Amino acid sequence: MKKLLSPAFAKDSTRLVLSVALTFVGLLLVTFLIGRVVPIDPLLAAVGDRAPAEVYERVRVELGLDKPLWQQFWIYMVKVVQGDFGRSVLTSNVVLDDILRVFPATLELATLATLLGVSLGVPFGVIAAVNQGRWPDQLARVIGLLGYSVPVFWLGLMGLLLFYAKLGWVAGPGRVSVAFDDYVTPITGVILFDSAVQGEWEAFGDAFRHLILPAGVLGYFSLAYISRMTRSFMIEQLRQEYIVTARVKGLSEARVIWRHALGNVMVPLITVIALSYGNLLEGTVLTETVFAWPGLGLYITNSLLSADMNAVLGGTIMVGIVFIGINLLSDVLYRFVDPRAK
Repeated sequence: MKKLLSPAFAKDSTRLVLSVALTFVGLLLVTFLIGRVVPIDPLLAAVGDRAPAEVYERVRVELGLDKPLWQQFWIYMVKVVQGDFGRSVLTSNVVLDDILRVFPATLELATLATLLGVSLGVPFGVIAAVNQGRWPDQLARVIGLLGYSVPVFWLGLMGLLLFYAKLGWVAGPGRVSVAFDDYVTPITGVILFDSAVQGEWEAFGDAFRHLILPAGVLGYFSLAYISRMTRSFMIEQLRQEYIVTARVKGLSEARVIWRHALGNVMVPLITVIALSYGNLLEGTVLTETVFAWPGLGLYITNSLLSADMNAVLGGTIMVGIVFIGINLLSDVLYRFVDPRAK
């Protein structure tokens, strides 16, 4: 309790709160300026291009677009803090309601992809570093190079052609089959969790068959990034003197590598995994479009094509908030894996 009330802890907490607040304000400023720079008139999207001039002017005044730019930004910031992103022209719903409806699908897809990327990428990177210059290292580097080079939309289309159309191992585009639409009562919006909690195992299996291919495509790109960074971190650690000392003491090679060397790269590795997860949450636009996955990426894409700037900016802010939250979570995890961070 004394540690929690100490001046150092209070100072760190204040610095953290100020940092998050400034980052959030910067995010809002960027999205606000994007909304003003993009050559799309939000008023025309709202009232239509055939609306009379007086209607156009009245809506302009109602939205505060006749005020100075700094006042517009203040009004925009206050509304966003209150959760008011406006109303979507495309769906006629409140933007926040739309985001809360589609975001669980993106969260489910990115989470499974990250789990695949971490569970395979970290061991690949460690094995490549231990066997530097030999065939396991070359294989891991080729896998990583392909992950960076192959366009995600092409890989998704080839995956659908092979595993869905030819082999029939997975389900096709969409999140569930038509027979299971509205079959599971939404609780969290994450269909695998909701169907498992309700004991609807047929729906669970159908959802998993739809999820595994897009998650595998995204997970491959996550694997390429994580394995490359893990290899780099491990090569640096395996050259340190404490590794030589551990081997001289007679510790097993497995303990030296997986306990000591890998343990010392966990802090930068957490950062890499967090950034990878955030990028997947942000960058699922092409994957969701190819697989008709009803997530945030597809929602933003359709909104942009419809000049629905309220929805586009609301989705962008949501992505930014996720990045801020992931960075905060990373800071907390540092304290568990590295006692020096405390």
